[in-house]
Amino acid sequence: MTDERTIFAEIEAVLADRGETRLDRLEHTLTSGYAAALALEAERWRIERRIAEAAALVRGTGDAEEIALLAGTLSTADADLARLRAMLARLRERAVAARAA
Repeated sequence: MTDERTIFAEIEAVLADRGETRLDRLEHTLTSGYAAALALEAERWRIERRIAEAAALVRGTGDAEEIALLAGTLSTADADLARLRAMLARLRERAVAARAA
């Protein structure tokens, strides 16, 4: 999730900038944010598929531990995705206002 952490910082910086942010910077950050959201969704799908595969093969403690680890990773990805979507909504509102100005 290293690249996605960077987009959180980038969006936070743009949202924290109380000056007049250039429209091209807003749009670039929105595009990067949407790309990060898509990457997070893809990661979630991979984790869900792996959980299903591991659950189908549960034989011992190691498999159960892997499922628990994957479930925790999925939970983190869900939280990151929710946070990113909320930030993108705020950023989108700012971009709409900038376009109108």
